[in-house]
Amino acid sequence: MRLMFALLLALLPLAGLAQQAAQPEGTITVEDSAQQDAAIAVRIRDILGELDGYGDVTVTVSSGIVTLRGTTLDAAAAARLNEITRRVQGVVAIRNEVHETTDVVERLNPAVQRFRNRLVQFVTILPLLSIAIVVFALITATGFLLAGLKRPWDRIAPNLFIADIYRQAVRLVFAIAGVVVALDLLGATALLSTILGAAGIVGLAIGFAVRDTVENFIASVLLSVRQPFRPNDTVEIDGDQGKVIRLTSRATILLSYDGNHIRIPNATVFKSRIVNFTRNDERRFLVDFGIGYDADLARAQAIVLETVAALPFTLANPAPSVWIETLDTHTVTVRVAGWIAQHETSFQLARSEAARLCLLALKAGGVPMPEPTYRIVSEGARGPGGTPGKAGPPPEMEAQEVSATAEKELSRIVEAERRDQKDGDLLSRAAPEE
Repeated sequence: MRLMFALLLALLPLAGLAQQAAQPEGTITVEDSAQQDAAIAVRIRDILGELDGYGDVTVTVSSGIVTLRGTTLDAAAAARLNEITRRVQGVVAIRNEVHETTDVVERLNPAVQRFRNRLVQFVTILPLLSIAIVVFALITATGFLLAGLKRPWDRIAPNLFIADIYRQAVRLVFAIAGVVVALDLLGATALLSTILGAAGIVGLAIGFAVRDTVENFIASVLLSVRQPFRPNDTVEIDGDQGKVIRLTSRATILLSYDGNHIRIPNATVFKSRIVNFTRNDERRFLVDFGIGYDADLARAQAIVLETVAALPFTLANPAPSVWIETLDTHTVTVRVAGWIAQHETSFQLARSEAARLCLLALKAGGVPMPEPTYRIVSEGARGPGGTPGKAGPPPEMEAQEVSATAEKELSRIVEAERRDQKDGDLLSRAAPEE
């Protein structure tokens, strides 16, 4: 027994240490809880009394636990009570029993009061608002008057289209300046950044939506400043060939050789390869002939060169030329080139006549022109002695009429359509050429 008692006495200090380690650290002060609860309740009531919408909320505090009861206009106001109450010193916990009111009169009264306050505020600011409107109208009207002047803008701009863009820009700048001055008079310049931000977002959305239209408009501006073609020019754009009727703010309109209108978007025109056949009067035509391998190529070249040079519509300068282009399976391709004045001579008719007369001259000169097929020759087609017929006497080498009557007729149609045009034309002969 004595041994067990001694062991218990030895273990008592260790049990005290374990018990001490399990307790929270620090000291707890006990104050008059009733006075503290009353002070907390008064403080919360005072805060809620200064705020709108909490007139029906009651506050009770017991041992630092705050109980809130009553009604508010909306659920958000009831939820804000927790944040307000939590900041009061001495609050241990919050029991929020406030709910949203369903009384129609209580919910309408604040709205009516707000409407009355805003109406009074509008009536108070009405004189200043009238002055701001008058200032905005004066500044905007000044911009429209300046933009309405024709002489300065027509002199500055390279064409009427660019001049109209300058006028629109002046109107826009003065309108924005009027808005800024009016908002500054009202003390609402901070609203301008919001308006500009919203306008930027809307403009970006519209820009993506009408991207093709914007691209065509920008291309129209660039084409009207540096015009790669003029009215009635014969051009080839993106594979389409015809005479230029007009350049609008959206498309370039051509008159094809078939008499049809070709409307090409200006964005396509600006990015495409443009061939202008009218800019230079001299134009070269090419004609190919297949000569046999057993023929005298030098003599064949001399025949076609002499024939093309003797044509009445062929220019002496630049002089015609001839060369061997390719060596094919059955023939040697000889190419002859001649130059014409395309404003007076039809290109298609000149090339056709050159091909016809050169073919007659080669046949008259006995130059073999084999075909890549076999031909069966009957007995009646053979000459004396059973040999194929020789070349006969040279034919009459007279060129037919090749004047550019069709081109002139198309030009007349283009000029008639330009006189009757209803859309604006951006082409001007006074604009600089590329």
